[in-house]
Amino acid sequence: MTEADAPAGALAVALRELSAVARGAGQDPAAARAEGVRLAAAVAERSPGAFAEWAAQTGEPEGAAAFADAARHGRAWRGAPTSLLDTLIASGSPGADAYARALAGVATAAATLGTPDARATGNAAAAASAQLSAVAAARRLHAARPEGSPRAAGPTADHDFVARAPALVEQVLARLGGQRPSPAAPGSWLDLDATAPIGPGAFDLTGRGSPAAGPGPTADPGTAVEPGTATGDPRPEPAADTAAQAATEAEPAEDPRTLPELLAELDELIGLADVKAEIHRQAALLRVEGLRRDAGLDRPAITRHLVFVGNPGTGKTTVARLVAGIYRALGLLSKGHLVEVDRSDLVAGYLGQTATKTADVVASAAGGVLFIDEAYSLTGDQYSTEAVDTLVKEMEDRRDDLVVIVAGYPGPMALFVAQNPGLASRFRTTVEFADYSDEELVEIFALLAEAADYDLAPQTIAAFAELAAAQERGPAFGNARYARNCLEAAIGAHAWRLRDVEQPSLEQLRELRPEDLTEPDPDRRQDEA
Repeated sequence: MTEADAPAGALAVALRELSAVARGAGQDPAAARAEGVRLAAAVAERSPGAFAEWAAQTGEPEGAAAFADAARHGRAWRGAPTSLLDTLIASGSPGADAYARALAGVATAAATLGTPDARATGNAAAAASAQLSAVAAARRLHAARPEGSPRAAGPTADHDFVARAPALVEQVLARLGGQRPSPAAPGSWLDLDATAPIGPGAFDLTGRGSPAAGPGPTADPGTAVEPGTATGDPRPEPAADTAAQAATEAEPAEDPRTLPELLAELDELIGLADVKAEIHRQAALLRVEGLRRDAGLDRPAITRHLVFVGNPGTGKTTVARLVAGIYRALGLLSKGHLVEVDRSDLVAGYLGQTATKTADVVASAAGGVLFIDEAYSLTGDQYSTEAVDTLVKEMEDRRDDLVVIVAGYPGPMALFVAQNPGLASRFRTTVEFADYSDEELVEIFALLAEAADYDLAPQTIAAFAELAAAQERGPAFGNARYARNCLEAAIGAHAWRLRDVEQPSLEQLRELRPEDLTEPDPDRRQDEA
């Protein structure tokens, strides 16, 4: 094929560059191109119409089946170096950094296929970061070897790439338009607790090191500041005797997302049609209120605080994070972070201490949203009364830069709000989170399996649909957590099924069969969200 006959397009150009770099590094150009083709499919697999452009620019067979097969083989490279890059790194090849940059170029180009969306942008950013930071990590390890040990020569080049790797990642993100990765990250579209399996975004991919290793913790934009722990570090701070102490040590960063981006992310959530409509209504109402204020017009007193009611696992914490960002984008909050607490974080062991503890927690949420889970537990005793009275006072003192969202079961939450006139006057809007339908649970189950790099046959999906349909939807039903627990049980059964297979194939390692599906442990704790 002549240069004139070669496919046109950004991806085609990036693949040719990848092949040329591989040839210069002493690797098979055809193998490198095959890696690039699969990586591109994995980046763009969710973009509408991407498979047609992918086929046109790669010369691969047309059709969704070929595209899906390539994407399935390339998904692992969205979070880890490709096979050839791994080989170059292991051999200490000086061509590893150029090959990583070429892979990043392929990922960036793939994000433009079809109708690009935030998920493709996120996939591209993660894939590019994985390739670049893999080389940087190897360089750091290389530089740490004692002088004279194998591959200790050439530290100048090694240190140079380590220094440049974060900037290269930022360049990739800039070319992608500065969009945040789509919700395949901690605190994503599923309202899961801290015991959820680690997913994309749980590890530093920029070459800068763990946030906890720096001079001080900082809160990720739009994510919860866990009381009693430094953000990003699961180890408790020795001196953090109160929930607020660790939270106030971290200065939350401002969420950079725009209002349209945040509302689009809200709309991407599975189900929750009534919730989405209410949040859109609130955003429109508060936007116009701000415009009237700026125009010098009178405006009614509109409370921004919210009550979220619903059963466990229905997305309340996830939506609260988005609300924090939406209010920040509207100019109602200065930071837009989320501080998530429950009764234990507000109530102290002695009367008189609770007021201080509650005030400190509220101070840590200033500029953002204080999310009080199981808020109805703050009823029935003098400690709760002290906490609620302090909360009402702090809400008034910080009314210009604080939003409080209280969450729990519908009945108990009505009693909680009614116990104090100050609460009743401030929490006028209740957002109801309905249980997920059978179809929505199936979609959640499939997305969780995909994120964990498992394949589901149609029979497996049908088997889960039967399990979900048979579930009694009472207050104890876990909704999204039920889907996650079913997947974890299936993964355990899958591992047991392969216990006697000495060298299982890749297909066997990925495939979940109908017989792997069992009911999750009924005694497994279902925390409310």
